[in-house]
Amino acid sequence: MQPSRRSFTLSLTGAVLGSTIIPQLAAQAQDGPSTPATPFRPSYPSRHSAFESIFLNNLGHAYHNGCDVGKVLYLASQIQDGDFEGAYLAFKQAGDEARAIAKNSSGRGHKESARQAYLWAQNFYSQSTYFLDNSKDPSRFLATWEMLYECWLLSLPLFDPPIEPVKIPYENTQLFGFFMRAPGEAAARRPLLILANGSDGSLLGMWLNGGAGGVARGYNCLTFDGPGQGHALWKQKLYFRPDWEKVITPVVDYALTRPEVDPKRIAIQGISQGGYWVPRAVAFEKRIAAAIADPGALDVSAAWLRSLPKPMLDLLTAGRKAEFDRRLAKSLDPAAKAALSFRMRPYGFGSYYDVFKATTEYRLSPDIVARITCPMLITDPANESFFPGQPRRLFDLLKSPKALMEFPESSGADLHCEPRGAGLRDLRIFDWLDETLGR
Repeated sequence: MQPSRRSFTLSLTGAVLGSTIIPQLAAQAQDGPSTPATPFRPSYPSRHSAFESIFLNNLGHAYHNGCDVGKVLYLASQIQDGDFEGAYLAFKQAGDEARAIAKNSSGRGHKESARQAYLWAQNFYSQSTYFLDNSKDPSRFLATWEMLYECWLLSLPLFDPPIEPVKIPYENTQLFGFFMRAPGEAAARRPLLILANGSDGSLLGMWLNGGAGGVARGYNCLTFDGPGQGHALWKQKLYFRPDWEKVITPVVDYALTRPEVDPKRIAIQGISQGGYWVPRAVAFEKRIAAAIADPGALDVSAAWLRSLPKPMLDLLTAGRKAEFDRRLAKSLDPAAKAALSFRMRPYGFGSYYDVFKATTEYRLSPDIVARITCPMLITDPANESFFPGQPRRLFDLLKSPKALMEFPESSGADLHCEPRGAGLRDLRIFDWLDETLGR
């Protein structure tokens, strides 16, 4: 099996047990579940699929000032394919440089210049973390995350209007969120778009993948770090949970305390694994008027399980934890162990068996999908490798008003979460949302 265009360290498909990372296990899996992969066509700065995806994401981030294209192309020319340590250091240095630029501009009173440079710094720090688990010293992850989070906080008052840090009551603690107000009269009641992240995105990603496009169109936006994400993961030790309605309901409760939120026009968007979180949440939370899953995801566990050979699947099904852990640890090479460590972290488990077993709870049954009543948009980009085929299956199961939004390769917005097509993605998604909410 050839690697897909998006299967790599960041990809659940490749990073967990993909044939490109664990060939010795994939060779045993001929009788086990398999998923067709699209051909890998090395047409970008890197021939290494992991590095290619990082560069593609960075180029897309330039649309909303997340970086400068020239700097990304320079980094691509300097980093050697497969050199995770060198890639981390290069992106980390780019972040340091951008942060220094931001501080210099801020000190001289250049507010907008400082804001943009802080965005660049966050982007480069964030991208550097994807190389860390396979670097010489993965323990640098927390310190690097703290730098990108600091730059995010420093950028907030530089937006116009400023982005407001908020605290959302959640069970016996609170989630840290951020309210993005549209330009214009502060007290004006507007539609709200809640932005739900995926398995590994940053807060900057929520600005770039919905926030910037939303406020430009007159939406207020609200994002947050939920269990297993960002601050909740690193500082609060809160981990993923499959029943995401228990997360979104407190977020809606909080939103309804704000006078500038129109309670009849609350929408939600989930990207990447958020394409599972959102339909799960709106199946139970009925105060949301419209939902977007980019892409639609029915079964998170499919990406984890499909490359397991049948003997390993049998051990998992039989509950033979010690043997499953022992055999998998013996089969993993260092690169695969690093990739799996990255993917396991937000689930909060140290055992391979425990995390693989836990992913089987992240499934949308037909009964759950049938509970969804609000209008729903499902994106289905060509060459989707995280959840191939799942957007269409989710769309077919929906009984509520629905739309399937395809992004063909010819649009330049194919691949998981449309990394190269930020402008087209914004245009099509917000046109649908405007029409659905009657704007």
